[in-house]
Amino acid sequence: MTEPAAGVIDATVLDSSETEERTEPAWGAVVSLALGVFGLVTAEFLPASLLTRLAQDLGITEGAAGQAVTATAVVGAIAAPTMAIVTKRLDRRLVMWGLTVLLIVSNLLAAFASSLPVLLAARVVLGVALGGFWSMSAAMAMRLVPMRLMPRAMSIILTGVSVATVTAAPVGAYVGDVWGWRTAFMIAAIVGALALLVQIATLPKLPPAGVASFGTLLEVLKRPMIRVALLVVLLVASGHFAGFTYVRPYLEQVPVLPIETISLVLLAYGIGGFFGNFAGGFMAERSLKTAVGLAPLLIALSALVLLTLGASPVTAAIAVTAWGFAFGAVPVGLQTWLVRAAPDQAESAGGLMVATFQVAIALGAVFGGLLVDHAGVASAFAYCGTATLLAALVAFLLGPKRAS
Repeated sequence: MTEPAAGVIDATVLDSSETEERTEPAWGAVVSLALGVFGLVTAEFLPASLLTRLAQDLGITEGAAGQAVTATAVVGAIAAPTMAIVTKRLDRRLVMWGLTVLLIVSNLLAAFASSLPVLLAARVVLGVALGGFWSMSAAMAMRLVPMRLMPRAMSIILTGVSVATVTAAPVGAYVGDVWGWRTAFMIAAIVGALALLVQIATLPKLPPAGVASFGTLLEVLKRPMIRVALLVVLLVASGHFAGFTYVRPYLEQVPVLPIETISLVLLAYGIGGFFGNFAGGFMAERSLKTAVGLAPLLIALSALVLLTLGASPVTAAIAVTAWGFAFGAVPVGLQTWLVRAAPDQAESAGGLMVATFQVAIALGAVFGGLLVDHAGVASAFAYCGTATLLAALVAFLLGPKRAS
């Protein structure tokens, strides 16, 4: 069999265990992408932990300050599917360096912001970096390691998400209280600079593989396995964010936990996600269908336990931790699925996934809010359980047949 160009796999070998390994794993470069993801997610989460002090200093309402998060999500959803098109003739190494530079610039702009428009501009820049980096990370991983090690590479990259999820909010809040919210953004800029230095030292030259276009996006979207994967993304993400957005009021109202205990439960959720990320990579290397199907099934079971047995503080804490573990495993399997379903257009597939994920986050949060306002917190958890159960069924019935 003729060896395909770097980063491109002949469609005829899709779902075949005989896929050729094209390169030795470049684990240093994979770790550099994990550092970039850590910096991006840390910056994304910072406003939530600094909102009160930030709003007071800029003389704006907390609601207006909260639009800093919205701006990042909206721009990220637009940047994700278009980044590969805009940068189609550039070495992918240069693109990733550029996106990390945008991360640094966004944090510096936020640190020196004197008004809401400057803050929003900073978050728009972050949205471009976030959407572009996320959409291209799986395609980069595919070119840095043999395909059989793809789940392990994605697991390492997504460790940056897990660590940022656990540490960004509490560390940001602490730094904001002690040294001020601007210092928190300066530290985030330093983290971005360190990630850039490691990327410069480790990322190899990666010429663009294929030429992306809007037609390419449509062509990828026509592939049945891509559509099935995106349906799973939509169900899992909308269900998760419809329910988990309101987990704190649920814990306050049903098991009636004090705020100190709720903080510990949410910490356990983050730690569960950290280990779930590695478990997802372990499963995906052996059975991709199992990895993609079991994670949403466990989220559905966790939601069911909360609905039926959640009055017990211990049971509620265990269920939330299991939820975190399951959601931590979700991205590894889904990213691997999409890349293997469109190995010749991995960047476009990654962009479609990130855009779908962002849309699902917005839909889930809005729909969950409507349910909570009109039918109580339990209704949001019921939708979460239903949507993630459907995602598991779709994955098991229509998902990928083999791990590689």
